[in-house]
Amino acid sequence: MDPTEETSKKNNIEHLIADRREGIGVCGWILVSISFLLVFITFPISIWACIKVVREYERAVVFRLGRILSKKAKGPGLILILPCTDTFIKVDLRTVTCNIPPQEVDGVVYYRIHSAVCAVANVNNVHSVTFLLAQTTLRNVLGTQTLAQLLAGREEIAHSIQAILDSATEQWGIKVARVEIKDIRIPMAMQRVMAAEAEATRESRAKVVAAEGEMNASKVLKQASMVLAESPAGLQLRYLQTLTTVAAENNSTIVFPLPINLLDGLGQKNRGG
Repeated sequence: MDPTEETSKKNNIEHLIADRREGIGVCGWILVSISFLLVFITFPISIWACIKVVREYERAVVFRLGRILSKKAKGPGLILILPCTDTFIKVDLRTVTCNIPPQEVDGVVYYRIHSAVCAVANVNNVHSVTFLLAQTTLRNVLGTQTLAQLLAGREEIAHSIQAILDSATEQWGIKVARVEIKDIRIPMAMQRVMAAEAEATRESRAKVVAAEGEMNASKVLKQASMVLAESPAGLQLRYLQTLTTVAAENNSTIVFPLPINLLDGLGQKNRGG
């Protein structure tokens, strides 16, 4: 055998022995042996205390003398535990909905436990801790966004919060599946400012539209005056149309169109006199 392989094999054996010594210890093994013996003596009555049922969506984290057994959750199905030395905690693996309290933005976080051992051994009350972390993360993310960004970038904000929560809760055995922004609550003071801004914007647009209309109308009137200037009879017809329009409105005022040439002639006589 190669000396290197022999040395590595010895090291592995030493590590296994060290792991066993660092585990429940000699006294622990004695207690476990006694527990097995009691179960064997009282069999089959004791079997009812040893068999536990774990549902499909659950996992059981078994503790033997205070240490997690085999570093892996048990289930689903039937599991065996020692009534004197073993305890277990059931962990629900189904997706949990976490409603974040309103703080200008209402959000919902969907997460589930993917490692029951980490959820039990690394954190106390994993659901409460995840809820508080989601609330704090949402507040921190909103502090870096403007109102326009909040209104236009819901998807980006949700993905950002999901990435932060997912990286922070990984060591707790939590997998954040989705984050949704339900509603954006704008303060009353901000609503008044936005309403005043929108009204000013509408008024400015209305003035621009009116000015453009007047400019277009003046261009059309200019073209019409050029056409009428080429035909004096057309001007007289326009006068008659105006008279017809005024008469149709039941107006007592009667307007008589006078030729422009007559007015010019009167002006020249007055200057001559």
